[in-house]
Amino acid sequence: MEKIFNKLNESQANAVKQTEGPVLILAGAGSGKTTTIVSRLAYLIEVVGIPASNTLTLTFTNKAAKEMKERSLAMIENIAYPPLLCTFHKFGLLFLKFNIHLIGRANNFVVIDTDDKKRIIKKINSELPTPLIASEISRYKNSLLSPDDAYKQTELFNYKQIAEVYAEYEKYLKENNLVDFDDLIAITYRLLDENPELAKATSERYKYIMIDEYQDTNELQLKLLQKLCTSHNNLCVVGDDDQSIYGWRGANIRNIIEFDKDFNGATVFKLEENYRSRSPILKVANALIEHNRSRLGKKLIATRGSGEDVTILNSNDENEEARKIAQNIQKLLDAGVHAKEIAVLYRVNVLSRSIEEGLNRSGINYRLVGGLRFYDRAEIKDLISYIRVITNPHDDFSLKRIINKPKRGLGKASIDKIELAANAQGSSIFQYIKNVDVKELEALVKKKNTLTLKTFMQSLEDVAAATKESTYDFIDILEETFHVKDIYSNTQDAQERLLNMDEFYGLFRDFIKKSPEATLDEFLNELTLQSEQDQVEGESIYMMSIHASKGLEFEHVFVIGMEEGFLPLVGEGSDLEEERRLGYVAFTRAKETLTLCHAASRFYKGRRSDLEKSRFFNEAGLCEGSLIVEKNTAFKKGDLVRHKIFGTGRINGISKSGREFKLNINFAGTKREILASFVERL
Repeated sequence: MEKIFNKLNESQANAVKQTEGPVLILAGAGSGKTTTIVSRLAYLIEVVGIPASNTLTLTFTNKAAKEMKERSLAMIENIAYPPLLCTFHKFGLLFLKFNIHLIGRANNFVVIDTDDKKRIIKKINSELPTPLIASEISRYKNSLLSPDDAYKQTELFNYKQIAEVYAEYEKYLKENNLVDFDDLIAITYRLLDENPELAKATSERYKYIMIDEYQDTNELQLKLLQKLCTSHNNLCVVGDDDQSIYGWRGANIRNIIEFDKDFNGATVFKLEENYRSRSPILKVANALIEHNRSRLGKKLIATRGSGEDVTILNSNDENEEARKIAQNIQKLLDAGVHAKEIAVLYRVNVLSRSIEEGLNRSGINYRLVGGLRFYDRAEIKDLISYIRVITNPHDDFSLKRIINKPKRGLGKASIDKIELAANAQGSSIFQYIKNVDVKELEALVKKKNTLTLKTFMQSLEDVAAATKESTYDFIDILEETFHVKDIYSNTQDAQERLLNMDEFYGLFRDFIKKSPEATLDEFLNELTLQSEQDQVEGESIYMMSIHASKGLEFEHVFVIGMEEGFLPLVGEGSDLEEERRLGYVAFTRAKETLTLCHAASRFYKGRRSDLEKSRFFNEAGLCEGSLIVEKNTAFKKGDLVRHKIFGTGRINGISKSGREFKLNINFAGTKREILASFVERL
């Protein structure tokens, strides 16, 4: 008990002890959210006596899952099996491994990443923009729309074409036993929805469920959670409505704001004591977010005392800005600050270029988080494709990538002919080459290449068989058999590419050392579930988008692009409240100092433009005339409220009245205008 509660404040302790029924822990930035959730998990297992196997804790990144697992296990003694604590997508992966056979699919499927998805789409249709099709297919899946549903739903020709691509894409995935990220949640939900007994059994297995970063959940994830709560209502969600910044990718802020409507009888705890940032940083963050209407309402309280005032760095252009930031960073480094404790954040990725150049000129090491990922490099994709084909030889997509790597004398035309012949026979490329008569194959490719192809297929089978004997030796067998390094040994950047391949081989061996019983497809699926935050390690300045920074913290933070049009983004489709939440997230990453940077002009999209300072300087109380902060309302249209005299009513509209808000409320047919401070939300 002492180990669990000795670091908790009163609000955190109360949240930990509330084990039954729906619980919403509204946790402000830096308020000890992770401490609270891992302590609650330890309390359930160590004190209440809930078997670890009956708990399920879900989050959004591998980095968060790993930290939470380590911290919770440090508080728990003598358990046979650790609790299941992983990302939503990892849970979907594990669930499908055991249950995908219910829809006639084999459980040795492979998860494809975004790059693979786009390649498949481009092969099906190269005329429409691939990112648009990929985005729409993702939207369809998260809305539980089949290709037929998507086709019937639209009258626009282009979107009918997209629905047709969706149908072909789904067919391709099934034929090659592949699933994409969206499938991990969508198929899991579908199985639970179509099999009530499975939903009940799964719910009874996971009797206590906790969700981290609940403000980032989308509609489908909410539906999945409701299925997981089929036989109980012990769902505890932790999140911050003020940090809901993923609306553009489907996250729905209403999930956290209306949690009590989705799960009746919810108990709400607010964590407002901030253990991360100095008082001046929290002052501007609180002032900024107070201007939002759609929020439950809370205020961060500094526990670390005062510190340096927030700095505003004005520059004439992006080059002067880069020079000043590099100088300031060098001063911090000279004063003994570790490079990894400094971050440069931006709303729009393109702004990183000038800062990169400035740091390069100053000889300051930096890491661009969210740039070209290690696993997206051509040489690494080739290695991954080899592993995929050895795991599943019928994966035509991966086989085509490596069939001529290293060179086997095959041109694109020859590969296309083989694929057409295989399709005509209803077989995979591997099956076709392996089983087809030599004479028939010679009609498609040069005679000398026929034996090469037959030998290649046999070698794939031999390596697969050898790997079953020893997974750890797989890399050596792969290299000895196929000489994969030869692909890049004579290229201009051979040294860098070969080092990357050696790094990958090392990662593979390390994975097998830690999980000796793991299979190749388990290794592949772990790679696919990597997130951009997994890149945050090592000794260098970090540069990243504000989106990528959420969940991280740094001693010193520079936010660039504090201009109208960059932060906030303005124009059609922009959501000013979400932009404000982005500003709030950026500010609250800083522990010791926060520097907000503004340039009077920037070169952007081919021309130089004069820019206005961001309105957020005013709203955060950093400019004269902005210190009077409007009183906010936690109410919105459609809310049920109670008045002492008029009883229960529903809000029809909201308007300003001085510093207060006036609510237009329908009380059982009688409409009245009441000041917000005279009613309470139900």
